[in-house]
Amino acid sequence: MKITRVKCWQANLQLTKPYTIAVHTIDSAENIFVYLELENGEYGLGCGAPTEFITGETMAAALESLEGNAEALLLGRDLSDFRDLIRSAEELMPETPAARAALDIALYDAFGKMAGKPLVELLGRKHESFPTSITIGIKSVEASIAEAQENVAKGFRVIKLKTGLEVEKDIETFRKMREAVGKHIKIRVDANQGYDVAALERFVQGTQGLEVEFIEQPFPPGHLEAMMQLAPDIRNSCAADEDLHDWRDAAALTTNGNYYGIFNIKLAKCGGIQGGLQIAEIAQSKGIDLMWGCMDESTVSITAALHAALASPTTRYLDLDGSFDLAVDLATGGFILRDGHLYTNDRPGLGVELIERP
Repeated sequence: MKITRVKCWQANLQLTKPYTIAVHTIDSAENIFVYLELENGEYGLGCGAPTEFITGETMAAALESLEGNAEALLLGRDLSDFRDLIRSAEELMPETPAARAALDIALYDAFGKMAGKPLVELLGRKHESFPTSITIGIKSVEASIAEAQENVAKGFRVIKLKTGLEVEKDIETFRKMREAVGKHIKIRVDANQGYDVAALERFVQGTQGLEVEFIEQPFPPGHLEAMMQLAPDIRNSCAADEDLHDWRDAAALTTNGNYYGIFNIKLAKCGGIQGGLQIAEIAQSKGIDLMWGCMDESTVSITAALHAALASPTTRYLDLDGSFDLAVDLATGGFILRDGHLYTNDRPGLGVELIERP
């Protein structure tokens, strides 16, 4: 089945609830989309979220990369070659992983539709579902508690609390949140690079006995010596995010022992589903658990991450709430959210549909 049309475009998707992390405040989601039409009229849809301080590319660079390469690479090619096409895209577009992710996801979606099966079944389903965390940005203690209680009332059972600006306030917020939501709710922490060794150890001490699920990216990327200063139990309860982009980083983080006990895979960082599965394979060989995460993204790429997550044996966590607060999206369908858990639907490919074809 040949690819007969390729279109790329950007969309700025406003958030209903802006939020603050240790780096800055976010009020919209800049996404890039790839649409591939096949000769039978079917299509594949992909999406990426270029974020300069995470993926290393601006939206302008991502769009330029796709506009300069996607059509020449894909037009007239047979979809059965899609894995080779993804590898070629990595060679042509090495500096724009979110752009590659949009292309990769569109190809995988089209592949699933051509086969007439949900993508996860073609990849080899290992899990039926996982609960996803719901993120609470940095705000006042009172506002954080209120938002946590609101999310629990909606059926969520896992909260991700953003921290990293003031460790004593972080401890206070966590302690009061635990008291408010009870022990049956899991609470994980994302420091977004905001701690040093002393601050992290202070946070661990200050929340001892309160069941912190794990701590994501406590230090700025590259501070691996600091990670090795931590006690093994603390290090093993930390998740790599900004320290982990692609399979090369995964290999480096496991060469001389494991710097982290958990890898957070984001498709926009690693170039898409194919890159995510490469990281997952390394993690499995090294005994590292997986969390599949996201930025603020369309349901298209959130669903793609879910399919990859459910096909990976060592997946233990989901953080795929990036489309929940979009004021508008360009696609419908995809994942099913039920009682805080994410499920795939039974439609071919990713099970997503564009609201309006380009």
